[in-house]
Amino acid sequence: MTTPTKTAGATGALGTSYRRVEGREKVTGAARYAADFPAADLAHGWLVLSTVARGRVRAVESGPVLQMPGVLAVLHHGNAPRVDADYVGLLGKPDPTVAVFQHDRVPFAGWPVALVVAETPEQAREAAEALVVRYDEEAPDVAFSAGRPGVYTPEGNPRMPAETTKGDLEASLAASAAVVDAEYTTPEEHHAMMEPHAALAHWDGGRLEILDSNQGSRWVAEELAKLFSLDVASVRVRSEHVGGAFGSKGIRPHQVCAVMAATVLQRPVRVALTRRQMFSLVGYRSPTAHRVRLGADRDGRLRVFDHQALNQTSTIHEFVEQSASVGRTMYDADAHHTVNRVVRLDVPTPTWVRGPGEAPGSFAVECALDELAEKCGVDPVALRARNEPQAGPVSGLPFSSRNVLACFEEGARRFGWADRDPRPGVRREGRWLLGTGTAAASFPSGVAPSTAAMTAEPDGTFTVRITAADVGTGARTALTLVAADALGVAPERIRMRIADSDFGQAMVAGGSMGTRSWAWAVRTAVRELRDRLDLGGDIPPQGITARADTTEAVAALSQKERHSFGAQFAEVAVDVTTGEVRVRRMLGIFAAGRIVNPLTARSQLVGGMIWGLSMALHEEAVRDRTSGAHVGPDLAGYHIAAHADVPVVEADWVDDPDEDDPIGLKGVGEIGIVGAAAAVANAVWHATGVRHRHLPIRPDRVLAAARNA
Repeated sequence: MTTPTKTAGATGALGTSYRRVEGREKVTGAARYAADFPAADLAHGWLVLSTVARGRVRAVESGPVLQMPGVLAVLHHGNAPRVDADYVGLLGKPDPTVAVFQHDRVPFAGWPVALVVAETPEQAREAAEALVVRYDEEAPDVAFSAGRPGVYTPEGNPRMPAETTKGDLEASLAASAAVVDAEYTTPEEHHAMMEPHAALAHWDGGRLEILDSNQGSRWVAEELAKLFSLDVASVRVRSEHVGGAFGSKGIRPHQVCAVMAATVLQRPVRVALTRRQMFSLVGYRSPTAHRVRLGADRDGRLRVFDHQALNQTSTIHEFVEQSASVGRTMYDADAHHTVNRVVRLDVPTPTWVRGPGEAPGSFAVECALDELAEKCGVDPVALRARNEPQAGPVSGLPFSSRNVLACFEEGARRFGWADRDPRPGVRREGRWLLGTGTAAASFPSGVAPSTAAMTAEPDGTFTVRITAADVGTGARTALTLVAADALGVAPERIRMRIADSDFGQAMVAGGSMGTRSWAWAVRTAVRELRDRLDLGGDIPPQGITARADTTEAVAALSQKERHSFGAQFAEVAVDVTTGEVRVRRMLGIFAAGRIVNPLTARSQLVGGMIWGLSMALHEEAVRDRTSGAHVGPDLAGYHIAAHADVPVVEADWVDDPDEDDPIGLKGVGEIGIVGAAAAVANAVWHATGVRHRHLPIRPDRVLAAARNA
């Protein structure tokens, strides 16, 4: 075989829409998810969760359950294998929730108290529901609010400080011609991905094998190795297909339980979570409370930017929703203050949910900017243009690129913003009031070290091995196009192998960093392989393999503010008789680096915008203050936008390559949700003349606000 040359269909592979390489498998049902894998002698585990929110387990009455048909074991704090949770992993200390069955303490409703293992899932479930667990119960504290006691400022770190300050806030506020001082809230929200969590564990010749659904197989392998005091080389985790993740699919109790049961029984065990169990075991977006103070000159130029944000966390682990961080990138002022505060409650630990920090933070900030525009008599788009920073408002660092205004210009043109009457409540169609709104979007665009291997095969194909994760984003396809473009061959000649921890270190699918980090490693591996192929000679039966590690290259990047940006536009209709809000159209224009595959990138952006619509109008997990448990923890009780709720949603982008990236990439996974809820809320104000500062904007809230206006 000779050195690859560009072929028809290969030239310009990047930036050309290409169908998912695994698409046929998914639509025909051939794609296997974590709960689909068969195994000889497979047993099934079913988790039993606490029915109290605070207290201790007094007794687990497992005797009668062990006599039930098919039951093999009941694991609990009195007999489960010990684990070592006192370690520092990829993301710091692990949430103690993964250290299942290690003590009798119950810190929140839905805490794992036992695992029933049986021959079939039906037998395991029946036995789990029959298991009697007795508790010494205490009264829980689950009441989240801005003014409650116990609020504190976490320590933070140099990369993400809890608080930033410059200038004299009060003096600048007093000197401002226009002031906004308002409070905003968002409720508890859940990932609600299609595929529930599941893992199959078994031992094979002294090696622990896990078939899982996750966002990073190497990450999960290393965490499990540390928990069970194993050499990481003796743990292999694979994750062929993932039906959505959004931040929830890392190291979770179900994987640990599967390993425990497989170790005790010495046979394969699968543990799959139900939708109801996921509401307490896999994280969620914390409710947030915000106070935003803006002060400006008469023309709308900011003198004061003050964003104080609060979220809840559990009593056993600290998680900070970095909601106040969005203003550190977006807006400058003479006096600038941001702070993220936390309160510990008897609730499960929150976690990352698509657009963590920026999604709830942008709702508060972008609504406050809209209120400021109204007070100043300035168009909302023009107000944002007048407050464009030249460098990072807090860091002072240059932007790698910042094309926010290009997004607004293109979006305003396509949305017809120039024809908008700025007066609220003047457009009407029968019982419907109509309004339009806009908001800015931003999300960090980072990159992390990753490794990859590329093999030239004797048959003329090329195999890529990288521990990437395709959580439904189209990463498999994007990386195939990256490899094909770098090699100058047709994408059909690339075999993409991902999501196997044996392939080595790689960035997880998170923080909108996955594709950029993996693509850098793949491109580097291609360069190494081409150098070897240029030496000539035949391809041996085992192929020729080149490996790449981007650690040094990533470390050499200069310090800059690196972000994707965007402009969101929405039109709504509000029913004056029922209070119903219907979104009629949405448009998002984004500056998100070079787009590898427009087909899947647009899908990601539109999906994020739909989630923002859902966040604005529907999503709200309610927790009973007496029991500490959720009310309606399922997809019937937790409302998300359904097909009938979603109007025409358009997403597009402006040219925005990152010159410091070898391919020019940024990230598209999360930018779509940021600002979308604010655009909808701002449109509701424009339709009705009434501000809604608390999500979701339910019909009862619309009617109540209209009565009180």
